[in-house]
Amino acid sequence: MSESTKPPIIQLRSLSRVFRRDTFEVPALEEVSLDVAEGEFLALMGPSGSGKSTLLNVIAGIDRASSGSVAVAGTNLSTLSEKALTKWRGETVGFVFQFYNLIPVLTAFENVELPLLLTRLSKKERRDHVETALRVVGLEDRMKHLPRQLSGGEEQRVGIARAIVVDPRLILADEPTGDLDQRSATEIMALLDTLNRDFGKTIVMVTHDARAAGFAHRLRVLEKGRMLPEGAVLPGLAPVPRAAREGTGARP
Repeated sequence: MSESTKPPIIQLRSLSRVFRRDTFEVPALEEVSLDVAEGEFLALMGPSGSGKSTLLNVIAGIDRASSGSVAVAGTNLSTLSEKALTKWRGETVGFVFQFYNLIPVLTAFENVELPLLLTRLSKKERRDHVETALRVVGLEDRMKHLPRQLSGGEEQRVGIARAIVVDPRLILADEPTGDLDQRSATEIMALLDTLNRDFGKTIVMVTHDARAAGFAHRLRVLEKGRMLPEGAVLPGLAPVPRAAREGTGARP
């Protein structure tokens, strides 16, 4: 199959997610359809409560759709058992969290190694993978540090290293700059840009940060659980174009 005829790595069709609270139903996503091409960097924006994080969780297989279809990396997620879904997620998706989700008593090396403990890799193979991931994010000299010994930006780099250590096809980032100062945020976005541009990783990122959204190839906006038409931008949520921020970011 040629590059031009490859199916999208993410294909969502009429996706809905409804949460039930006692006798009430709360729609989080309504009839969302979306294609994401292999190697694309997509930003998802929208007001708080618009369903952005829910959509990311469904794509990751962390949450299940109530209706509609979710195909990611050639797999129909609705057909997988919980065990198979866990295995698929560990091999296919790297998830970057806003608040890092690092284990405080583990070193940077040990935090990054965690996803590999579920694999059949030997101890030496795991070490090689972890050292490579930490080198990619520029933290090879911090591998023995605990999270409390790192800055916020360094903690997020550890989180990104953990996300890429299994060499996933897809990176999902939920507000990756939301807890960082502007300088650290720009450095994290430069790192994600490098992972997309130089390593070919497909990235879907939820963000409220207009400057972060400017790194993406494409923007889609969610409002009240619905995907707005291509090209729609809500007031105050327009991304800062790449040309407007040239020279502001440091490459990792």
